[in-house]
Amino acid sequence: MRKIAPLAPLGVATFGLGYGLKEAGLPSSYLFAALLVGLAVALLLPGRAAVPAPAFVAGQALTGVALGAFVRSSALRALAHSWLPVTLVSAATLGVCVIAGMVLTRFTALDAPTAQLGSVAGGASGIVAMSDDLGADARLVAFMQYLRVLVVVLLTPLILAVAFPGHATGSVAGTSTLGQPRDWLLALGIAAAGVAIAQVAHMTAGTLLAPMVLAAVVALAIPGGEFTVPQLLAQTAFALIGLQVGLRFTMETVRLLLSVLALLAVCFGFALLLDLTTSVTLLDAYLATTPGGLFAVLAVAFGAGANTTFILAVQGLRLLVMVMLAPFVVRRLTARPSAHVAAG
Repeated sequence: MRKIAPLAPLGVATFGLGYGLKEAGLPSSYLFAALLVGLAVALLLPGRAAVPAPAFVAGQALTGVALGAFVRSSALRALAHSWLPVTLVSAATLGVCVIAGMVLTRFTALDAPTAQLGSVAGGASGIVAMSDDLGADARLVAFMQYLRVLVVVLLTPLILAVAFPGHATGSVAGTSTLGQPRDWLLALGIAAAGVAIAQVAHMTAGTLLAPMVLAAVVALAIPGGEFTVPQLLAQTAFALIGLQVGLRFTMETVRLLLSVLALLAVCFGFALLLDLTTSVTLLDAYLATTPGGLFAVLAVAFGAGANTTFILAVQGLRLLVMVMLAPFVVRRLTARPSAHVAAG
Protein backbone atom coordinates (compact mmCIF):
# COMPACT_ATOMS: atom_id res chain seq x y z
CA MET A 1 0.00 0.00 0.00
CA ARG A 2 2.92 2.39 0.59
CA LYS A 3 3.68 2.31 -3.12
CA ILE A 4 0.06 2.62 -4.27
CA ALA A 5 -0.99 5.48 -1.98
CA PRO A 6 1.03 8.19 -3.82
CA LEU A 7 -0.94 7.49 -7.03
CA ALA A 8 -3.63 10.00 -6.00
CA PRO A 9 -1.28 13.03 -6.03
CA LEU A 10 0.44 11.60 -9.11
CA GLY A 11 -2.93 11.50 -10.86
CA VAL A 12 -3.65 15.11 -9.94
CA ALA A 13 -0.19 16.19 -11.11
CA THR A 14 -0.56 14.23 -14.36
CA PHE A 15 -3.90 15.70 -15.34
CA GLY A 16 -2.88 19.19 -14.24
CA LEU A 17 0.28 19.06 -16.37
CA GLY A 18 -1.58 17.30 -19.18
CA TYR A 19 -4.20 20.06 -19.29
CA GLY A 20 -1.50 22.70 -19.42
CA LEU A 21 0.32 20.91 -22.25
CA LYS A 22 -2.96 20.48 -24.10
CA GLU A 23 -3.69 24.21 -23.83
CA ALA A 24 -0.19 24.83 -25.17
CA GLY A 25 -1.09 22.77 -28.24
CA LEU A 26 0.89 19.59 -27.55
CA PRO A 27 -0.78 16.45 -28.96
CA SER A 28 -1.14 13.38 -26.69
CA SER A 29 -0.60 15.78 -23.81
CA TYR A 30 -1.83 13.54 -20.99
CA LEU A 31 0.33 10.62 -22.05
CA PHE A 32 3.41 12.84 -22.22
CA ALA A 33 2.48 14.39 -18.88
CA ALA A 34 2.19 10.96 -17.28
CA LEU A 35 5.59 9.97 -18.63
CA LEU A 36 7.16 13.17 -17.30
CA VAL A 37 5.51 12.87 -13.88
CA GLY A 38 6.43 9.20 -13.58
CA LEU A 39 9.99 9.88 -14.72
CA ALA A 40 10.40 12.69 -12.19
CA VAL A 41 9.13 10.54 -9.32
CA ALA A 42 11.26 7.58 -10.42
CA LEU A 43 14.42 9.69 -10.42
CA LEU A 44 13.70 11.75 -7.30
CA LEU A 45 11.89 9.15 -5.17
CA PRO A 46 12.88 5.74 -6.57
CA GLY A 47 10.69 2.84 -5.49
CA ARG A 48 8.12 5.02 -3.75
CA ALA A 49 5.21 4.58 -6.20
CA ALA A 50 3.88 1.97 -8.61
CA VAL A 51 0.80 1.48 -10.77
CA PRO A 52 -1.36 -1.40 -9.43
CA ALA A 53 -1.51 -4.36 -11.83
CA PRO A 54 -5.33 -4.18 -12.30
CA ALA A 55 -5.08 -0.49 -13.20
CA PHE A 56 -2.37 -1.19 -15.78
CA VAL A 57 -4.44 -4.02 -17.29
CA ALA A 58 -7.39 -1.64 -17.54
CA GLY A 59 -5.16 0.94 -19.21
CA GLN A 60 -3.94 -1.63 -21.75
CA ALA A 61 -7.46 -2.83 -22.54
CA LEU A 62 -8.93 0.66 -22.95
CA THR A 63 -5.96 1.71 -25.09
CA GLY A 64 -6.71 -1.26 -27.33
CA VAL A 65 -10.34 -0.18 -27.59
CA ALA A 66 -9.31 3.39 -28.44
CA LEU A 67 -7.03 2.12 -31.23
CA GLY A 68 -9.62 -0.27 -32.64
CA ALA A 69 -12.32 2.40 -32.62
CA PHE A 70 -10.36 4.36 -35.24
CA VAL A 71 -11.32 1.79 -37.90
CA ARG A 72 -13.99 3.21 -40.22
CA SER A 73 -15.62 1.63 -43.24
CA SER A 74 -15.34 4.99 -45.06
CA ALA A 75 -11.60 5.00 -44.41
CA LEU A 76 -11.27 1.49 -45.78
CA ARG A 77 -13.24 2.46 -48.90
CA ALA A 78 -10.85 5.36 -49.40
CA LEU A 79 -8.11 2.79 -50.06
CA ALA A 80 -10.08 0.99 -52.78
CA HIS A 81 -8.33 2.70 -55.70
CA SER A 82 -4.89 2.83 -54.09
CA TRP A 83 -4.73 -0.47 -52.22
CA LEU A 84 -1.65 -1.87 -53.99
CA PRO A 85 0.79 1.04 -53.49
CA VAL A 86 -0.54 1.63 -49.97
CA THR A 87 -0.05 -2.05 -49.11
CA LEU A 88 3.45 -2.09 -50.57
CA VAL A 89 4.45 1.10 -48.75
CA SER A 90 3.04 -0.22 -45.46
CA ALA A 91 4.92 -3.50 -45.91
CA ALA A 92 8.10 -1.64 -46.81
CA THR A 93 7.74 0.55 -43.71
CA LEU A 94 7.44 -2.55 -41.55
CA GLY A 95 10.50 -4.02 -43.27
CA VAL A 96 12.54 -0.87 -42.62
CA CYS A 97 11.50 -0.94 -38.97
CA VAL A 98 12.58 -4.58 -38.64
CA ILE A 99 15.94 -3.82 -40.27
CA ALA A 100 16.42 -0.79 -38.01
CA GLY A 101 15.74 -2.99 -35.00
CA MET A 102 18.25 -5.57 -36.21
CA VAL A 103 20.90 -2.87 -36.72
CA LEU A 104 20.31 -1.53 -33.21
CA THR A 105 20.56 -5.05 -31.79
CA ARG A 106 23.82 -5.64 -33.64
CA PHE A 107 25.59 -2.37 -32.87
CA THR A 108 24.16 -1.20 -29.54
CA ALA A 109 23.54 -2.69 -26.12
CA LEU A 110 19.79 -3.09 -26.80
CA ASP A 111 18.30 -6.58 -26.71
CA ALA A 112 16.27 -7.76 -29.71
CA PRO A 113 12.72 -7.31 -28.30
CA THR A 114 13.50 -3.78 -27.08
CA ALA A 115 15.19 -2.76 -30.33
CA GLN A 116 12.40 -4.17 -32.50
CA LEU A 117 9.51 -2.66 -30.52
CA GLY A 118 11.31 0.66 -30.13
CA SER A 119 11.81 0.83 -33.90
CA VAL A 120 8.17 0.17 -34.84
CA ALA A 121 6.74 3.21 -36.64
CA GLY A 122 3.19 3.63 -35.41
CA GLY A 123 0.90 2.79 -32.52
CA ALA A 124 3.29 4.06 -29.85
CA SER A 125 0.85 3.65 -26.97
CA GLY A 126 -0.02 0.11 -28.04
CA ILE A 127 3.60 -0.88 -28.59
CA VAL A 128 4.64 0.42 -25.17
CA ALA A 129 1.66 -1.31 -23.55
CA MET A 130 2.71 -4.74 -24.88
CA SER A 131 6.45 -4.35 -24.18
CA ASP A 132 6.46 -6.22 -20.87
CA ASP A 133 4.52 -9.15 -22.33
CA LEU A 134 7.13 -9.55 -25.08
CA GLY A 135 10.15 -9.39 -22.78
CA ALA A 136 11.27 -5.90 -23.81
CA ASP A 137 12.48 -3.07 -21.60
CA ALA A 138 9.38 -0.86 -21.50
CA ARG A 139 11.44 2.14 -20.37
CA LEU A 140 13.66 2.12 -23.44
CA VAL A 141 10.79 1.23 -25.78
CA ALA A 142 8.87 4.23 -24.46
CA PHE A 143 11.94 6.45 -24.81
CA MET A 144 12.44 5.41 -28.44
CA GLN A 145 8.76 5.59 -29.36
CA TYR A 146 8.05 8.97 -27.83
CA LEU A 147 11.31 10.45 -28.98
CA ARG A 148 10.10 9.58 -32.50
CA VAL A 149 6.66 11.05 -31.81
CA LEU A 150 8.22 14.19 -30.31
CA VAL A 151 10.51 14.66 -33.30
CA VAL A 152 7.56 14.22 -35.69
CA VAL A 153 5.38 16.61 -33.70
CA LEU A 154 8.12 19.26 -33.70
CA LEU A 155 9.28 18.83 -37.30
CA THR A 156 6.00 18.22 -39.17
CA PRO A 157 4.66 21.81 -38.91
CA LEU A 158 8.12 23.12 -39.88
CA ILE A 159 8.36 20.75 -42.85
CA LEU A 160 4.87 21.76 -43.99
CA ALA A 161 5.76 25.43 -43.74
CA VAL A 162 8.95 24.96 -45.79
CA ALA A 163 7.98 22.23 -48.27
CA PHE A 164 4.26 23.01 -48.63
CA PRO A 165 3.88 26.79 -48.25
CA GLY A 166 0.36 28.16 -48.10
CA HIS A 167 -1.02 25.39 -45.87
CA ALA A 168 -1.79 26.67 -42.41
CA THR A 169 -1.44 24.36 -39.47
CA GLY A 170 -3.89 24.15 -36.63
CA SER A 171 -5.66 21.81 -34.28
CA VAL A 172 -8.55 19.47 -34.80
CA ALA A 173 -11.38 19.10 -32.39
CA GLY A 174 -11.29 15.71 -30.75
CA THR A 175 -14.14 13.58 -29.55
CA SER A 176 -16.23 14.77 -26.64
CA THR A 177 -14.50 14.75 -23.26
CA LEU A 178 -17.40 12.99 -21.53
CA GLY A 179 -18.95 11.35 -24.60
CA GLN A 180 -22.29 9.61 -24.70
CA PRO A 181 -23.45 6.95 -22.20
CA ARG A 182 -23.54 4.42 -25.05
CA ASP A 183 -19.86 5.06 -25.81
CA TRP A 184 -18.92 4.47 -22.16
CA LEU A 185 -20.88 1.20 -22.08
CA LEU A 186 -19.38 0.03 -25.36
CA ALA A 187 -15.81 0.95 -24.41
CA LEU A 188 -15.96 -0.64 -20.96
CA GLY A 189 -17.85 -3.68 -22.22
CA ILE A 190 -15.44 -4.31 -25.11
CA ALA A 191 -12.44 -3.83 -22.82
CA ALA A 192 -13.79 -6.33 -20.28
CA ALA A 193 -14.73 -8.86 -22.99
CA GLY A 194 -11.32 -8.49 -24.65
CA VAL A 195 -9.44 -9.08 -21.39
CA ALA A 196 -11.54 -12.19 -20.72
CA ILE A 197 -10.87 -13.56 -24.21
CA ALA A 198 -7.14 -12.84 -23.89
CA GLN A 199 -6.93 -14.69 -20.57
CA VAL A 200 -8.84 -17.71 -21.86
CA ALA A 201 -6.86 -17.86 -25.11
CA HIS A 202 -3.50 -17.09 -23.42
CA MET A 203 -2.74 -14.48 -26.11
CA THR A 204 0.62 -12.75 -26.16
CA ALA A 205 -0.08 -9.05 -25.55
CA GLY A 206 -3.73 -10.08 -25.65
CA THR A 207 -4.79 -7.55 -23.04
CA LEU A 208 -4.30 -4.90 -25.70
CA LEU A 209 -4.80 -6.86 -28.94
CA ALA A 210 -8.07 -8.62 -28.11
CA PRO A 211 -9.92 -5.41 -27.13
CA MET A 212 -8.44 -3.67 -30.20
CA VAL A 213 -9.76 -6.32 -32.60
CA LEU A 214 -13.15 -6.39 -30.89
CA ALA A 215 -13.42 -2.60 -31.04
CA ALA A 216 -12.53 -2.61 -34.75
CA VAL A 217 -15.26 -5.19 -35.44
CA VAL A 218 -17.81 -3.16 -33.50
CA ALA A 219 -16.79 0.09 -35.23
CA LEU A 220 -17.24 -1.53 -38.64
CA ALA A 221 -20.57 -3.12 -37.64
CA ILE A 222 -22.16 0.12 -36.42
CA PRO A 223 -23.90 2.03 -39.24
CA GLY A 224 -21.89 5.16 -39.97
CA GLY A 225 -19.07 4.03 -37.68
CA GLU A 226 -20.05 6.41 -34.90
CA PHE A 227 -18.42 4.50 -32.03
CA THR A 228 -15.83 6.66 -30.27
CA VAL A 229 -14.09 6.28 -26.93
CA PRO A 230 -14.79 9.29 -24.64
CA GLN A 231 -11.66 11.38 -24.24
CA LEU A 232 -11.80 11.22 -20.45
CA LEU A 233 -11.65 7.42 -20.62
CA ALA A 234 -9.03 7.24 -23.38
CA GLN A 235 -6.72 9.82 -21.83
CA THR A 236 -6.98 8.14 -18.44
CA ALA A 237 -5.90 4.86 -20.06
CA PHE A 238 -2.98 6.56 -21.80
CA ALA A 239 -1.98 8.24 -18.55
CA LEU A 240 -1.94 4.90 -16.71
CA ILE A 241 0.43 3.48 -19.31
CA GLY A 242 2.56 6.62 -19.18
CA LEU A 243 2.82 6.43 -15.39
CA GLN A 244 3.59 2.70 -15.46
CA VAL A 245 6.49 3.29 -17.85
CA GLY A 246 7.71 6.57 -16.37
CA LEU A 247 7.87 5.19 -12.83
CA ARG A 248 10.26 2.46 -13.99
CA PHE A 249 12.91 4.75 -15.47
CA THR A 250 16.39 5.06 -14.02
CA MET A 251 19.21 7.52 -14.76
CA GLU A 252 20.41 5.52 -17.77
CA THR A 253 19.55 6.89 -21.22
CA VAL A 254 20.18 5.82 -24.80
CA ARG A 255 20.94 8.19 -27.66
CA LEU A 256 18.81 7.14 -30.63
CA LEU A 257 18.06 10.41 -32.41
CA LEU A 258 19.92 9.43 -35.60
CA SER A 259 17.80 6.28 -35.91
CA VAL A 260 14.62 8.35 -35.62
CA LEU A 261 15.78 10.88 -38.22
CA ALA A 262 16.74 8.06 -40.62
CA LEU A 263 13.27 6.56 -40.25
CA LEU A 264 11.70 9.96 -41.03
CA ALA A 265 13.81 10.26 -44.19
CA VAL A 266 12.89 6.77 -45.42
CA CYS A 267 9.19 7.37 -44.79
CA PHE A 268 9.38 10.59 -46.82
CA GLY A 269 10.78 8.48 -49.64
CA PHE A 270 7.69 6.27 -49.37
CA ALA A 271 5.57 9.43 -49.59
CA LEU A 272 7.25 10.24 -52.91
CA LEU A 273 6.33 6.76 -54.16
CA LEU A 274 2.68 7.26 -53.19
CA ASP A 275 2.71 10.64 -54.91
CA LEU A 276 3.96 9.02 -58.11
CA THR A 277 1.68 5.97 -58.06
CA THR A 278 -1.62 7.38 -56.76
CA SER A 279 -3.79 10.43 -57.34
CA VAL A 280 -3.07 11.97 -53.91
CA THR A 281 -0.91 15.04 -53.49
CA LEU A 282 2.59 14.91 -52.01
CA LEU A 283 1.27 16.70 -48.92
CA ASP A 284 -1.37 14.00 -48.35
CA ALA A 285 1.18 11.25 -49.06
CA TYR A 286 3.70 12.73 -46.62
CA LEU A 287 1.17 13.06 -43.81
CA ALA A 288 -0.11 9.55 -44.53
CA THR A 289 3.34 7.96 -44.28
CA THR A 290 5.04 10.04 -41.58
CA PRO A 291 5.82 7.68 -38.66
CA GLY A 292 3.55 9.04 -35.94
CA GLY A 293 1.89 9.98 -33.89
CA LEU A 294 -1.61 9.55 -35.23
CA PHE A 295 -3.25 12.29 -33.15
CA ALA A 296 -0.57 14.84 -34.03
CA VAL A 297 -0.63 14.00 -37.74
CA LEU A 298 -4.42 14.23 -37.95
CA ALA A 299 -4.37 17.56 -36.15
CA VAL A 300 -1.79 18.96 -38.57
CA ALA A 301 -3.64 17.46 -41.57
CA PHE A 302 -6.90 19.09 -40.52
CA GLY A 303 -5.28 22.48 -40.07
CA ALA A 304 -3.45 22.18 -43.40
CA GLY A 305 -6.63 21.36 -45.31
CA ALA A 306 -5.27 17.96 -46.35
CA ASN A 307 -7.26 14.83 -47.27
CA THR A 308 -7.86 13.61 -43.72
CA THR A 309 -9.93 10.60 -44.89
CA PHE A 310 -7.05 9.18 -46.93
CA ILE A 311 -4.49 10.04 -44.25
CA LEU A 312 -6.58 8.38 -41.53
CA ALA A 313 -7.02 5.30 -43.72
CA VAL A 314 -3.29 4.83 -44.37
CA GLN A 315 -2.17 5.76 -40.85
CA GLY A 316 -4.89 3.60 -39.27
CA LEU A 317 -4.04 0.60 -41.47
CA ARG A 318 -0.35 0.88 -40.62
CA LEU A 319 -1.10 1.31 -36.91
CA LEU A 320 -3.22 -1.84 -36.80
CA VAL A 321 -0.74 -3.86 -38.88
CA MET A 322 2.25 -2.73 -36.79
CA VAL A 323 0.60 -3.43 -33.45
CA MET A 324 -0.77 -6.82 -34.53
CA LEU A 325 2.44 -8.04 -36.20
CA ALA A 326 4.86 -6.77 -33.55
CA PRO A 327 4.43 -9.82 -31.25
CA PHE A 328 4.96 -12.22 -34.16
CA VAL A 329 8.07 -10.39 -35.42
CA VAL A 330 9.63 -10.20 -31.96
CA ARG A 331 8.99 -13.89 -31.25
CA ARG A 332 10.45 -14.92 -34.62
CA LEU A 333 13.58 -12.79 -34.23
CA THR A 334 14.22 -13.82 -30.64
CA ALA A 335 13.62 -17.51 -31.29
CA ARG A 336 16.99 -17.81 -33.00
CA PRO A 337 20.23 -17.80 -31.03
CA SER A 338 21.23 -14.19 -30.42
CA ALA A 339 24.22 -12.84 -32.25
CA HIS A 340 24.01 -9.67 -30.25
CA VAL A 341 27.17 -7.65 -29.81
CA ALA A 342 27.13 -4.79 -27.34
CA ALA A 343 28.41 -1.44 -28.43
CA GLY A 344 31.79 -0.63 -27.03
